[in-house]
Amino acid sequence: MNSNHLIEKTPTPNIKNIILVASGKGGVGKSTVAAGLALSLSLEGYSVGLFDADIYGPSIPTLFNLVNDYPVMADNGGKPRIEPFEKFGIKVMSIGFLVNNNQPLLWRGPMASTSLKQLMNDTDWGELDYLIIDTPPGTGDIHLTLLQQYEVDGAIVVTTPQNLALTDVQKVVGMFFNENVGVPILGIVENMAWFTPSKHPDEKYCLFGKGGGEFLANEFDIPLLAQIPLTERLCNSCDEGKLNELLADSAVKKGFDLLLEGILKSKHD
Repeated sequence: MNSNHLIEKTPTPNIKNIILVASGKGGVGKSTVAAGLALSLSLEGYSVGLFDADIYGPSIPTLFNLVNDYPVMADNGGKPRIEPFEKFGIKVMSIGFLVNNNQPLLWRGPMASTSLKQLMNDTDWGELDYLIIDTPPGTGDIHLTLLQQYEVDGAIVVTTPQNLALTDVQKVVGMFFNENVGVPILGIVENMAWFTPSKHPDEKYCLFGKGGGEFLANEFDIPLLAQIPLTERLCNSCDEGKLNELLADSAVKKGFDLLLEGILKSKHD
């Protein structure tokens, strides 16, 4: 971002806090973490929105069992507005609601960025305490668009424990630390930290190694907010679009409780 070509940010006066959820690579469960955080905030009584900004691989429709559902348009003072879906107390919007689920989006960066801004700005979010934005893997046009266009309050970086994920995650951390970005990283979430059988919650199997989240936290002096285990119940609730059952597993709920605590604490520090 060149300081000589500053872009005027789009005001979002009805949204008190915007939090990005980011990762260095795909497959680390970033969308699940974003959805689980939104659900946890909603259960605490906050008004919450969840915006799926992963243009090329939207997962939120599946997590909310809204695949092949299409939002309606409403007239708001003469300007057409998109009504977000509301499920589990969360207002949800995704590019996946507007395109054929079986068709790839063959969009170059500028077109993807323009579509993202239009979807964000034309959605009737109403009054929100928190808008959680699920971003694509890596660093690129979508991230820069969001960071340039909106007042982002903080970011959460999701990783899994293995070294392959850590290498890519460090690049994401570097993006937020860049002097031209200046968005605080609220913390690291280590997802799939271990496998715990739902019927044996005291057992832990480190299928993907261990210690990755703690290493990143120490390396960059960032809080390790939570370690979230992998369980059969978590996988089933995501695949079946039963997000309301995500926190039924005590081991998973403990991880999201710690994440929620860290987010709420960051607003008071």
